[in-house]
Amino acid sequence: MTILVTGGAGYIGTHTLIELLQAGHQVVVYDNLCNSSRIAVQRVEEITGKKVDLIQADICDRQSLDQTFSTYEIDAVIHFAGLKAVGESVEKPLTYYQNNVSGTATLCEAMSAAGVKQLVFSSSATVYGDPQSLPIREDAATGATNPYGRTKLFIEEMLRDLSISDPAWRIALLRYFNPVGAHPSGLIGEDPQGIPNNLFPYITQVAIGQRQTLSVFGDDYATIDGTGVRDYIHVVDLARGHLCALERQNSNPGLLTVNLGTGQGYSVLEMIKAFATASGCDIPYQVVARRPGDIASCYADPSLAHEELGWKAEKGLDEMCRDGWNWQSRNPHGYKPAV
Repeated sequence: MTILVTGGAGYIGTHTLIELLQAGHQVVVYDNLCNSSRIAVQRVEEITGKKVDLIQADICDRQSLDQTFSTYEIDAVIHFAGLKAVGESVEKPLTYYQNNVSGTATLCEAMSAAGVKQLVFSSSATVYGDPQSLPIREDAATGATNPYGRTKLFIEEMLRDLSISDPAWRIALLRYFNPVGAHPSGLIGEDPQGIPNNLFPYITQVAIGQRQTLSVFGDDYATIDGTGVRDYIHVVDLARGHLCALERQNSNPGLLTVNLGTGQGYSVLEMIKAFATASGCDIPYQVVARRPGDIASCYADPSLAHEELGWKAEKGLDEMCRDGWNWQSRNPHGYKPAV
């Protein structure tokens, strides 16, 4: 198959490219590079020994999308492209709705016009908001607590409506929990722009000496040690989930919603300790006030993904930390040259 991967130059996108290429698929990357790097795609080529076509364009640009579908014989789309910073989404909600929701609608219109009706969508556990019970099943109530999460939820609803309107569509909604780690080669990994929004890359940057100390937001939650608990999943396991979703769609039309997580929650302090052990580095931290909107615990029930996709996470916390440190220590400035 030839797969169009929107946002394919990003963190999860590049790891998924490797899984697709190693499974024998052709890939075309469509990315505006606003939060990603051309170098990452070049490193995917280095890892796989295969050529990757990269189109630098925006998903809101219908003309560029139409040109892409007319140039390549696309069989399916994996849709990663989107803005993803929770704090920024609170500050710039219209930008997030325009880019994420309108951009996805434009993409689907272009796909429909080209007769391409197979889509794997990058959703998020943020659609669950503050969960009423744990672990979180796919039939749990949804209720995102910030504009970023609401864009994911609105897109899910839009794609459900699209599937109902035209049963020819094959759509997978993959609700990610917390992707961490890196490819074991150390050639690609997470390279956030500016101050990291997520815990794991902040820990790695403290370990490498880019940042002095880690802020732990609250130690008075009803958890094992008072700090927030999350379901962390190795990015390579997450990438494999997309390949499994594509393969399922070939024999099972319709719409499927699944969690991609491990089912195991780790606290902030447990993550700090595990990474310190893997890296041999001290991770200085200070406890500060809770952030508005943060929740105590969030982890998946991943059993449906195993049942429907034949997928389950295989890599544990030690591998997440080891591979994350391998990437950060080999690339202290990410994809940017040292200054």
